Parts: sequence; C-alpha cells; structure tokens
Amino acid sequence: MKKISVIFILPDLETGGAERIVTTIANHLSRDRFEPKILLLRKQGGYLNFLKKDVEIIDINTERIRHSLKPILGEIYRRKPDIVFSGFGEVNAYLSLFIKLFPRTKFIARETNVVTQHVTRKEIKFFYNFYNNYQKIIAQSDDMMKDLVDNFNIKKKKIIKINNPVDFDFIEDKMAISLKPECFKYNYKNVVAIGNLSSRKGFDNLLKVFSRLKNENIMLHILGDGKDKDLLLQTKELLGLKKVIFHGRQENPYQYLKYADLFVLSSRYEGFPNVLLEAGACGTYSLANNCPGGINEIIQHNINGEIADIENHDRFAQEIVRILQGNYNRDAVKNSIKSRFSKNIILDKYEKVLLDLIKP
Repeated sequence: MKKISVIFILPDLETGGAERIVTTIANHLSRDRFEPKILLLRKQGGYLNFLKKDVEIIDINTERIRHSLKPILGEIYRRKPDIVFSGFGEVNAYLSLFIKLFPRTKFIARETNVVTQHVTRKEIKFFYNFYNNYQKIIAQSDDMMKDLVDNFNIKKKKIIKINNPVDFDFIEDKMAISLKPECFKYNYKNVVAIGNLSSRKGFDNLLKVFSRLKNENIMLHILGDGKDKDLLLQTKELLGLKKVIFHGRQENPYQYLKYADLFVLSSRYEGFPNVLLEAGACGTYSLANNCPGGINEIIQHNINGEIADIENHDRFAQEIVRILQGNYNRDAVKNSIKSRFSKNIILDKYEKVLLDLIKP
C-alpha cells in the first residue's frame, strides 16, 4: 500500500503553540500509512530536537513569509505530495489563492487564532476570499469556527473542529526532573502567567490587577519574552510592584507550573490556549480572562479553573485572593484535561481527517 505523503508548512520550529502541535502530529502519525515531511521557512527552533529522525525537513531558508510563496509552490510542484497541511495563519492565507494549481493535492489549513481579532492587515484579509479553496479547514475552538463562517463566508462543511492535544508523557517527564524554583518564597503564594509579551496576552491588565494585591503575600511570575517587554517593565516600576518577577523565556516552564498555587491567563483573545491546557496537565488550577478562543471549552468551573473579567481589576484581584485561600484537587484538575485533550484522543481525529481526504 502506497504511503500518503504529507507536507506540513510552518515558519520555523520555535517553541510556540502551532509549532508544538505540528511537531506532535508529525511524530505520531502512523508510519504504515503516512510519510510526513515538514517544510520550514527557516530551519531553527527548540522543537527541532523533539522531531523524530524519520521526519524529513525541507528548509527553504527564507526570512519573510511573503517571500516564501514562490519556493513553497516550487516544492509542492516538485514533490507532488498527497496532502499539504499549512499550520500558520499568514501562510494559510497566501497559499489559498494557489490551491487550484495543484488539482491532485489536497490542502488543509489549520487556523491558529480567531481571525477577526488577530489579522489586522487588509492585504492579508483579502486572501481569505479564497479560503474556500481549501478542502478542509481545522478550527481549534467554537469561537474560531463561528468567526470563519460569520465573517469570512467559509462553508460550514469545510470546517472541522479539533482541539489541541496535550502530550502528557512529555509534560510528566519534564515535571519529574523539576525542582521547586528558588524564587518561590516560603510563606508566599505563587501565581504564574506565561506568554509572549505582547498586547494580545493582556499582561498590562495583569499588572494593574496585582497593583491591588501589594499588601498580600502573593508573588507573580511572568514567563515569556516579546516586543512589549520594556513597556511592561516600566509599568511594573511605575506601579511599584516588588512582588512581580519577569523571568524571560524558560526552557522548562513546567517547573513553574508544577509548583504554582494558581495559573492566570490574562489574554485579550486566544486560538485555543495550549498554556491553559498544560497548566491543567500539571495539576494547577487556573483563573482565565473571559476572552474569545475556546476558554469556556477548556475550563470546567470549580474543577480545573474559573473564568472572570480581567478588565474589572478589583474584582479579578479579589478572585485571585479567594481562590488562593481555598483548596483544589490536583488530580481532578489533571483528569479534567486528560479525559478530553490527551494526545491520543486528538491525534486520532487528525489521522482520520487526513485519511478521509484521500478516500476516492
């Protein structure tokens, strides 16, 4: 039986959500049926180390996404894969216009965000007029699905919802070697937030929330890097937040999640936040901002977390204090995530979509 050749497309394998998911899918596809390859604009990033050796990497060595289109189309023409799986919003958009050039190849786009919230440039929005050229579009959440249908006239039958998978084996291996961070002070509650330091992650709001908690024995640990770092550090100084620490990007964030008393998601919008899933996989209870992007599909109230409106800084601060005074069952938090989003459940769905595409 001829194997189904699949080319996954990503900018790189830096440690982000889309990169993690595509790496996981490529690693776990049945090798009896599939031959996965990953086309990268730049061969770099931490997930290169996690990719199985039999996954071929096609490196087109291009800095800008807009310059990548010609080499991407060239590789598709030359290799004639059965399936092209584009896993990154901007590439998905550009590629949609050219799908008709390859009648024998099936194309899938995996959306990474609620498009209306995320895509602001008009020239990229223009390409969404051709999005129905895709044979299938994978949305991670109901919010994402609804946005594509309502605002971009995507045919409902083209869209399939598949939530993000959680690799419990990977996380548990990381937690097994994780010691309590030295910065987690005795007699203090430790709250952790993780994400790119950009406006969409809402850390500016989180700092304002913590300005209400100066008299509490609560530390806030923010993990991540990004363009708003200096601005956020200035805000921290301005508000006099001595109990807030910016740790930068961490090789092993699970060390922080494992010992955290609470995880906070402060985002203005999401796609389907991996970090919220991973906090739960570490057994850590979450308080999430009520924003678009599948939050209400992940949070099971009073089991693995709660949802509140972070724009109401006083109220959100009170919620943090209340939750930290209570107790929650770490095993129940883990099971809430495992029973719905564990790798095998989700990867079976991806495999089924790929197989269904090739059916005569």
